[in-house]
Amino acid sequence: MTQKITPELRQWIVDQAQAGHSAESVLQSMKASGWDEDVAIDAMETTLRGHLNEQAVAQGLPPASKVPEPDVADSPLYIDAGDRQVAVLGVMAAPRVIVFGGLLSDEECDALIDAARPRMSRSLTVATKTGGEEINADRTSQGMFFQRGEIELVARIEARIAKLINWPLENGEGLQILQYVPGTEYKPHYDYFDPAEPGTPTILKRGGQRVGTVVMYLNEPEKGGGTTFPNVFFEVAPKRGNAVFFSYERPHPSTKTLHGGAPVIAGEKWIATKWLREGEFL
Repeated sequence: MTQKITPELRQWIVDQAQAGHSAESVLQSMKASGWDEDVAIDAMETTLRGHLNEQAVAQGLPPASKVPEPDVADSPLYIDAGDRQVAVLGVMAAPRVIVFGGLLSDEECDALIDAARPRMSRSLTVATKTGGEEINADRTSQGMFFQRGEIELVARIEARIAKLINWPLENGEGLQILQYVPGTEYKPHYDYFDPAEPGTPTILKRGGQRVGTVVMYLNEPEKGGGTTFPNVFFEVAPKRGNAVFFSYERPHPSTKTLHGGAPVIAGEKWIATKWLREGEFL
């Protein structure tokens, strides 16, 4: 017999949380009452997530969106990404940051750089005041975009990422390749589109908000060039083939996803960035 999660059960779970009972004690109470453990855990997670979102909205924050979520609940050392086993090197809850090892092979890194090099130009950023693109003094890299699935190499990597992070392939923007030389950087910023800016509604027509980012390292600078998260004093080293994933459930600084590309001190840095949208990116 299928156990149904009723509104009464959800309210009971909220009441227990507000009364200060731990998640473990609530789970044990539900199991003692005959609830299947998997059903009980699902009921608790969805109920409490919704409750927290309601509280946040009541306090003036934007509503939360569903976000990509790699399957790391059981602390795996590797995740099956379809055509490749990807290592899990580090996991952080708030902000939601996961560091992956070996997402790309050395050959794939070289091939992406070679395919991108002839098309590189001064990097642009999305202009949220107009909905277009602009040169930004905070971003001093060279870059280019591949259309989604433009070449077999890109299509293969995009399919791997989609499986790795449990997010529809069609919800991804095109792959961006960036090159940083000594002295260049990308100062700390957020990847979501600011709801207060006049150009944001135009941007959102192409697939909704950004809800996640994957940064892949294609080579190794001699010094510098890490991906920094200033709010939590965390830096990811630009190790070739590795990647950092982070998600943001609402377009608000409360996600703690302020991040930047630290200045390259010696050598050069090449990265590939994949942004994920709420819906299909057109």
